[in-house]
Amino acid sequence: MKEHALPVATPAAARRAALGLVRADGREVTRMVVLTALAAGAGLAGPWLVGRILDEVRAGSAPEVVDRLALGIIACAVVQLLLARQARWVAYRFGERTLSRVRERYVERVLALPTATVERAGTGEIAARGTGDVAAMAVTLRDAGPELFVAAVQALFLLAAVVVVAPLLGGCGLVGLVGTWCATRWYLRRAHAAYLAEGTAAAALAEVLTATAAGARTVEALRLQEHRVAACREAIETARRTRERTLALRSVLFPAVDVCHVLPVVAVLLVGGVLLAHGAVTLGAVAAATLYLRQLAQPLNEILWRLEQLQSSTAAFARVEGVAGSPPAPAGAPPRGERVRVRNVHFGYPGHDRDALRGVDLDLHPGERIALVGPSGAGKSTLGRLLAGLDTPRTGTVTVGGVPIACLDRAERRRHVVLVTQEHHVFLGTVRDNLLLAAPDADDGALRAALGTVGARLDELPDGLGTRLGPGALQPGGAVAQQLALARVVLADPHTVVLDEATALLDPATARSTERALAAALAGRTVVAIAHRLHTAHDADRVAVLQDGRITDIGTHDDLIAGRGAYAALWESWHGRPRRTAG
Repeated sequence: MKEHALPVATPAAARRAALGLVRADGREVTRMVVLTALAAGAGLAGPWLVGRILDEVRAGSAPEVVDRLALGIIACAVVQLLLARQARWVAYRFGERTLSRVRERYVERVLALPTATVERAGTGEIAARGTGDVAAMAVTLRDAGPELFVAAVQALFLLAAVVVVAPLLGGCGLVGLVGTWCATRWYLRRAHAAYLAEGTAAAALAEVLTATAAGARTVEALRLQEHRVAACREAIETARRTRERTLALRSVLFPAVDVCHVLPVVAVLLVGGVLLAHGAVTLGAVAAATLYLRQLAQPLNEILWRLEQLQSSTAAFARVEGVAGSPPAPAGAPPRGERVRVRNVHFGYPGHDRDALRGVDLDLHPGERIALVGPSGAGKSTLGRLLAGLDTPRTGTVTVGGVPIACLDRAERRRHVVLVTQEHHVFLGTVRDNLLLAAPDADDGALRAALGTVGARLDELPDGLGTRLGPGALQPGGAVAQQLALARVVLADPHTVVLDEATALLDPATARSTERALAAALAGRTVVAIAHRLHTAHDADRVAVLQDGRITDIGTHDDLIAGRGAYAALWESWHGRPRRTAG
């Protein structure tokens, strides 16, 4: 089975996190405990009063005495109902507030993850933890948790009451519950791992289905339908097997417990009859003990029924809390200057035997515009990611101001280097909301200026900066998304910008005008342009040619053309003029 793409919290870490959530709302927890204890205490009066009635009737007491005891049973039942209702209301409030904290903390932690970690995990894993696992926890916090707590307190009070009313009969009842304890222990030793496996399989299935649906046209174009169907079937089969495993555990637990519920009652009746015949106990004590043990079946059933949900949600909580175990980017000293340097960098992607970059050295002069060119697969985008600190070299260093860029936290890193790719995300909200992500303190004038810098036509939007984007509103195309992304770069104001085909989705005329406008806006900054359109390289101060993971040539456009090397061949090929060779 596929290993967890993100860490899973250990049982000890999950317990510490759960206790932290409880302490965060300690006052409500205290109220819940007190109200539940009072409700359970009120519920104990009924069987005891029934026993008293039997003893009073057997002793020939007046009917008025029996009537008062019967009224006491009704009064205690009403009090128990009111206290239990209030206890559940407090518990539900606690559950909703705690669930809100869990959700907010999960989002904060996911947003703080290194980009490389998010990419390795995949959208399916992150989405499964944020939706399915959080939903499983929601059921527990809203329903299972409160009901389980109330049932546990009731069961504890009922067992104590049996022992107090008739110690010998209480001992019989406790011995009869050994079977329940053994069945539950057997279940618990297997359930946590089984539910973790089920959650992992569900995440893997979501990942496969999401990738297949998102790439449906590509799958159809490349005739990969059978391959993707086989992958989906394999994921579904794995999910089915893990689900059957948890069902099998429950199919053993529940019947065993049902049988064990009857045994204490039978034991008390048999032993109680013998003791009653010898005058060791009263009829009322036997009746009260029997009723207590019979009542015990309801909270025990509730506990065991909720136990299944608790195991599922415990595994879900371990997966959600495990995000906190993902290693953050290491902290480092602040950069001293703006110079970016690459020294003897080797880098390879997991699962690939060959490094994508091998022995790369590069100095970026502050304020220059350098173009990275080369054939597909040469390592251009990989080098761009390393320059932006999204990945860490296997060996060698990538530094900004003398500090490894990967050691900077995300906010600090973005103040120095920003990577802009052709993959852009438009967030739900207004145009203004999308731009303020880069500069929360910017006013509308600065936002309009940034849009104008990248050639965006604000007057074409129905409500200007207040135009809503997304489902049910304006659906921006790829060109608008790119312009929003480029405007965010202008607002972020880094000293170094890495452009990885950032204008690829724009038509040629718009792309050229946007590039000129962006070049003007980025004047004085270091710009690394990963270029497939070689006119970008023509406009650069220097051009670095990558081939097979190495920088083979570096210099100005004119010098490289005059050198008749790899760059000259690319330039002539791009212009449709096959290079002439000697002989």
